[in-house]
Amino acid sequence: MRPSASKRLVVLPALALVLSAVPTAAHAGGGRTAGGGTEGSGKGSTKGPAITAETKVTTTVNGGSRTTGTKTLTPQNSNWTPPACWYEPAFSPKEIEATVKLWRGIDGVPFLGGVGKFVGDTLDAYYKDGKYKNYNLDKQGEGMFWAAVKNPNRKDDPEANSCDKPPFWVDEGKVPDEPLAVSPKILAEYAYDELPVPGTEIEMRPADATKVNLPTWIWLDKATFKKISVTASLPGTGLSATTTAEPVSLHIDPGTSDARTYPASGDCEINADGSIGEPYADGKANATPPCGVTYLRSSGSDGSYPLRATVTWKISWTSTTGEGGGLPDGTFGATQDVKVQEIQSVNR
Repeated sequence: MRPSASKRLVVLPALALVLSAVPTAAHAGGGRTAGGGTEGSGKGSTKGPAITAETKVTTTVNGGSRTTGTKTLTPQNSNWTPPACWYEPAFSPKEIEATVKLWRGIDGVPFLGGVGKFVGDTLDAYYKDGKYKNYNLDKQGEGMFWAAVKNPNRKDDPEANSCDKPPFWVDEGKVPDEPLAVSPKILAEYAYDELPVPGTEIEMRPADATKVNLPTWIWLDKATFKKISVTASLPGTGLSATTTAEPVSLHIDPGTSDARTYPASGDCEINADGSIGEPYADGKANATPPCGVTYLRSSGSDGSYPLRATVTWKISWTSTTGEGGGLPDGTFGATQDVKVQEIQSVNR
């Protein structure tokens, strides 16, 4: 007898619960040496047509812990984003078998009678008596079932559901013929999403309000804007990639066409010591700043101009396999209101 419609409706959320109870182990084989006799994560869900897993990829920032108060880069290339999902080693044959057994065991739970047998039969038709025979138990330790995982930073991205293949077998030492199979470049692109760049809080003089036709000096401290790296690794495989972001310029958008930027392009280059621009010093009120802006019109008694400062970061990556290269430059910007007042004069 087929389960009722109400029972079928609970299949997806229930499977998430069951898979989270599948036996787990500390490491997983995969990458360029799939299998290796290790166990998978065995933790997943089914928010779509395929059994998925939680990624086991770990990240470290400059070899240490993540700093606080940081931001995420926006790729300058609007047609490119880090991957929303990929496939990685997730389940051993024993874990696939355990999943089916756990499903069959839930028929004693109220309101779920018959659902366990229905799902168990469906899984068995594929992993026991269909494409695979007896869950590949005779290959335990010789490979892994790879499953879809979502980028934790992009779970709400529609592309996160594009990895919709059911877990598939990969022999130890083999690389699956799948474009979204975890690779050094995918790890590098995921690390891009994890780069904790500092917010763009510029120093300005005058600070509170500036005057029409008076140069405003802008600079960034060298201690804040420096090269930063994130390493993404797949435990148990020796596979990792390091993505590095290096600040290269600060772009100033004064928030109005009635302004003059320095340089004229609005792009302030990084100095040799890593700083941007030059701090204001007494006696330079009428000098031309290396990085700054002069407003040509007042913002009004109660108004202000939305000055936006955007730092561009050059991105590159390396990996344990020797592969590497560049990724799209990233940017992060912040806007602050600038009041511009008329210079008051006294007529005698």
